[in-house]
Amino acid sequence: MAPKVRKINESRFTTRAVLTALLAFGVPHAHAAMNFCAAPAMQTSERTNADPGLKALVKTVQSHVNDQPKARAKLHTEGTLSHEGIYDESVEAEKDLGLMRDAALAWRATGDERYLRLVERFLFAWTTTYQPSFNPIDETNFESLILAYDLTASALPVKTRNAANAFITKMVDGYIADIDKQPCPLKGTYRNNWQSHRVKLVAMGAFTIDDRKMINAAQRLFVEHIGDNIAPDGSTVDFAERDALHCVTYDLQPLVMAALAARRHNRNWLPERAPSGATLADALNWLTPYALGTKMHEEFVKSTMAFDAKRRDAGLPGFSGQWDPKNAAELFYLAARLDGRYAPVAQRLAATPPAWLAVCLPLPAR
Repeated sequence: MAPKVRKINESRFTTRAVLTALLAFGVPHAHAAMNFCAAPAMQTSERTNADPGLKALVKTVQSHVNDQPKARAKLHTEGTLSHEGIYDESVEAEKDLGLMRDAALAWRATGDERYLRLVERFLFAWTTTYQPSFNPIDETNFESLILAYDLTASALPVKTRNAANAFITKMVDGYIADIDKQPCPLKGTYRNNWQSHRVKLVAMGAFTIDDRKMINAAQRLFVEHIGDNIAPDGSTVDFAERDALHCVTYDLQPLVMAALAARRHNRNWLPERAPSGATLADALNWLTPYALGTKMHEEFVKSTMAFDAKRRDAGLPGFSGQWDPKNAAELFYLAARLDGRYAPVAQRLAATPPAWLAVCLPLPAR
């Protein structure tokens, strides 16, 4: 008897090559279900007239199509500067994660099997080499690995799907367990931007592997964190502690990513209200006047964190002087995918979104 083949939405995978690949792999042992990326695979005519952002993304991926992965068992950048510890090696290795995501998008847009093979090679290397540390600042960029898996899972070999599924399960389970063992009320890094990045990884991972128990935990942790981190007026713990809109942006962007993952499962987390009355929408609305330039802010003047002073003294951009609203462009382009009201704010900050986002979640046509 011929092996069963999982039904797919053919509008998403239109090329003969992709369909052939799907048929070849047979019964999936593990698969992604989030479908974070709303953009369908492109028809030939669409590829011919593709926008410059897509062309640039594909061209960049093409230049790396024969690269070999630089997977490491450990990454560490949190609390360190260039040339300290393994910072430089970690930053270089992390480029693999973004390349994986972009290659997955390039494959979706073109059907070129070389890009799928790149994802397969890098995904298998990382998910069988890296050992989660459960430091969310070191691991926040694994969102790109999760997206790469979600975009390509149906066309991956069984061994790669199973390795990726096991890796994501381990990461999500570990973060949930780490949070749940903390004393309540949550304090320190369990209520500031670190927790936002934990919640993002939990949510994206849970929806990707479609684990109901993990999804319920993700929603619980999201609502709890909204209550812990965002005041009823929309200001955040990070702004109070760090006196910096840089930190507010870093705090909110992972929460928007988590909400986008939930949206793909018909859950609207943007107005989800914590018992305190706070919502993610409140925080975005609080930041909007600063993004539009009607309010201004001098960064890190009253920060209570020594590392902020260290980065300022090292001359890192953004750690002194007036906050540059353009630093919130990606945040508002992401938020615009949750609510179109944020689109004009995003477009004022940058003419176009990052290429990966424009390909993955294009704004609705007007």
